[in-house]
Amino acid sequence: MLKGVLERLDESGRVLPRFTAPRCLLERQAVGGCDACQVACPHAAIDLGPLGDSVKINPDRCTGCGICVQSCPTGALEYALDAPLQSVHDQRGGSDDEATLTCGESGAGGPTLPCLGRVTPALVAAAGAWDTPLTLIHGDCAACPVGAPEVPARLHEVAQVAQTLREPTGQPAQVTVRPAVPADTERAVRVSRRGAFTSLFRAGRQQLAQAIPESPLPFVDWSVPEDRTPAEWRWRRLSLKPAPAAQTPVHWPAPVVDDTCIDCPVCANVCPTEAITRDLQPDGGVKLLLNLSACTGCMGCLRSCPPQAIHEQRDWLPAAFSVPILLRESDSVM
Repeated sequence: MLKGVLERLDESGRVLPRFTAPRCLLERQAVGGCDACQVACPHAAIDLGPLGDSVKINPDRCTGCGICVQSCPTGALEYALDAPLQSVHDQRGGSDDEATLTCGESGAGGPTLPCLGRVTPALVAAAGAWDTPLTLIHGDCAACPVGAPEVPARLHEVAQVAQTLREPTGQPAQVTVRPAVPADTERAVRVSRRGAFTSLFRAGRQQLAQAIPESPLPFVDWSVPEDRTPAEWRWRRLSLKPAPAAQTPVHWPAPVVDDTCIDCPVCANVCPTEAITRDLQPDGGVKLLLNLSACTGCMGCLRSCPPQAIHEQRDWLPAAFSVPILLRESDSVM
């Protein structure tokens, strides 16, 4: 495991995004595959290879901008969310009545990320759940050696995804995306008293650093069902606070199955998080179940279904997250 960690560090010690092969649509051999990360990467740092080595990140080219992570539909590529989430949480109730995250190249003070390309919908949605205004301060993205000119536009798209998710809670996220201004250079790290205490405690009473710390993500134990779901989607689900009313639909794209299904195993085989399970019954029948919370909405199952029996349903009642959803039940297999 240590060797794997070291391989994910470049010479400057920056952590590369973690690649979890079982979550990749290429590794799952989904029809149509996926090249979203390679297309999105502004530094040509990602090569797509054969099965077993499908996504290769060139550490000499990767800047750690996170744009590939933003683009990955399944969480196969990811950065740790704990540190930025904790930073936003600790800034609640500060003197500025907002939390900020800034680009490391912007020159602005306050908690910084290498690039705001790492900001994902879960982070924005969590700020909304905590009722904390979030300001994302970027630099000159057109000239940035780390990110790309489209980062501000991407941030607006990320915010829109988060707002759509939060709509049924009745408490939208308060998010602002803006460029740094000269006054931002004096911006300090501001946290609430409680946040300051816990942050200092975690840091061994050392001075709170402006750069948000990062460390290699832990190994994913695929035998543990909870670990199969990317943290991004776990936090999206956790961020549905205040709880939506029972009859208020939540936007969470996921598959449904019609009667043309032939009970083959393709959808379960290609599912990158094993959100779809195919349970054979003692009487020879089969139950097709969906764990909605684990579904990333990639629709690899839809594209791969031989009889095209799978369709996308975008909105679900909150109760659908509580128990496995029966997609199909048949008396005999095929």
